[in-house]
Amino acid sequence: MREQYRGTAFLESDLAPGPMQQFARWFKDAVAGGLHEPNAMVVSTATPDGRPSSRTVLLKAYDERGFVFYTNYGSRKGREIAANRYVALLFPWHALALQVVVTGAADRVGREETAAYFRTRPHGSQLGAWASDQSTPIGSRAELLERYEELGRRYGPDEQVPVPPHWGGVRVVPETVEFWQGHENRLHDRLRYVREPQSDGWRVERLCP
Repeated sequence: MREQYRGTAFLESDLAPGPMQQFARWFKDAVAGGLHEPNAMVVSTATPDGRPSSRTVLLKAYDERGFVFYTNYGSRKGREIAANRYVALLFPWHALALQVVVTGAADRVGREETAAYFRTRPHGSQLGAWASDQSTPIGSRAELLERYEELGRRYGPDEQVPVPPHWGGVRVVPETVEFWQGHENRLHDRLRYVREPQSDGWRVERLCP
């Protein structure tokens, strides 16, 4: 199986001044292109001894500070981030022959920010955050549903569900952000912003495909 990508050249002169501005451009294109869940991203973490794991989560916010998603802090990714802050994100926009690859360090967002987002979630998703001890073994699906239904009896549709203390936001502060565009004959364009710690600015480098 092989796809021949076709598109115009992606040049350094096309780039925005900073990676988050460039991400905003491409994210807008991905939304306009009708992609299913363009905010879906692969989050890769690793244990301190280098054993990796990956999963798909939904990006919920981004700005100049970084990329934010929400999770159970006791989940596998939550535990791995607590032990090793360095993570990678991948936005695989295959239908547009585009990818964005981010590496950086992760930190928890403040509880006020977490609470503000939690209030925007559907009532059922709020209950689900309590019902699931994410990444831990469970005997059956029936057991999970029983937990959920018990929570539903405790917190009706019109009642405020408290924010779980073990659940919240994670912000990935980027150190590198690569923008990949596919081309014929695997001569892809790969332009990567690299943070300059001394100036807190960015330099751009082109990578061989």
